[in-house]
Amino acid sequence: MAGLSLSLLVAVGVVTWLAVRDDPYVAPTPPAATSSGPRPALATEALRDLERAVRTGDVDAARALAPADDPAAAARLAGIVANAEAAHVRDFSLRYVDSEGAYDDGSWHATADATWRFDGFDRAPATAEVLLGLRDDGDRVAITGIGGGGRVSPLWLSGPLQVHRTPRTLVLVDGSPQEGREYARRAAAAVPVVRRVLPDWHQGLVVEVPRSVDALDRVLDADPGTYDQIAAVTTSADGQLTPQAPVHVFVNPDVYESLEPTGAQVVLSHEATHVATGAFRSTMPLWILEGFADYVALRDVPLPVRRSAAQVIAEVRQDGPPSALPSDEEFGTRTPDLGATYESAWLATRLLAEDAGQDGLVRFYRDVDGGRPVGPALQADAGVTLAAFTQQWRDLLQDLAG
Repeated sequence: MAGLSLSLLVAVGVVTWLAVRDDPYVAPTPPAATSSGPRPALATEALRDLERAVRTGDVDAARALAPADDPAAAARLAGIVANAEAAHVRDFSLRYVDSEGAYDDGSWHATADATWRFDGFDRAPATAEVLLGLRDDGDRVAITGIGGGGRVSPLWLSGPLQVHRTPRTLVLVDGSPQEGREYARRAAAAVPVVRRVLPDWHQGLVVEVPRSVDALDRVLDADPGTYDQIAAVTTSADGQLTPQAPVHVFVNPDVYESLEPTGAQVVLSHEATHVATGAFRSTMPLWILEGFADYVALRDVPLPVRRSAAQVIAEVRQDGPPSALPSDEEFGTRTPDLGATYESAWLATRLLAEDAGQDGLVRFYRDVDGGRPVGPALQADAGVTLAAFTQQWRDLLQDLAG
């Protein structure tokens, strides 16, 4: 015995103890495995389940992907499926990319590549990297939400919305049923306004309305304050600048809902014009781009010119007419007197329509959009030089301010 190792002695002792016991031996259960970090495989499985729920319209399956103790997350996921069904979402996918940030007591974030398309409106899918909220939930990973984290946050993936779809318009509103109906009505009214000037436009109009300007910043991944002065903006749904990117109208309700009914309709008609002309991808001078959109939106609105141009008239009375047509810098979303800049651009395009006719204005817009310099396009489409036209515009401003 003296030569036996300690391990053998321990083994012999265990065997002897087992031999004299009356009750049967049961091997001890190993301690339960605990997760000490993100679990990508289970997260990927959860994303596939959400994809399937969206494709099949299974609200209950989506709700079950939330943590058992988080009814708000369940409502958000159920809302995603309901939104997708109402908006006819197609080509939806979520591909897990990587974890992000700290792992905090079972909760964590990850990034995923998302694709989606609104059937009948988007010619190609949107693509964006989105942030996922995830939580370990026993033998699975649950989803708590989608969006935020300094990335594009698609509105339809945020939770329940009011969705109104017609053959020509698709409106998604984070608000009350009444708000949803009102936005849908104005979107529908904007389409014929644009087609009276641009009859060849047949693409549909998508309008997205987050709950606040802060929510708009998150949807578009914009710096805080970018759209504080803007009632609405037309831009890509995924932040991409490619020709295939779906282009929608995004509303800032904090400004938009303070407008009078006529002004609110003008804003949506203006933005619908941008959609119809592909303005998002244009490099033309902004006084033409924005002025033309206002010309279309205001063309049949029975308001006196001095009321529609009140801000620039006030500026001219104080400082005299500007020496040149508005520069692109004057259209910055944070610049002072932005309203006056828009009005002065509208007056320029309105003057051009009076000189060359509406068809001449449309030809001029398309020529410049196609890359022709402003001076030669003015000469060809309106029979006037840039210097002469600028002086006519300055005289108009002075007359209105007189």
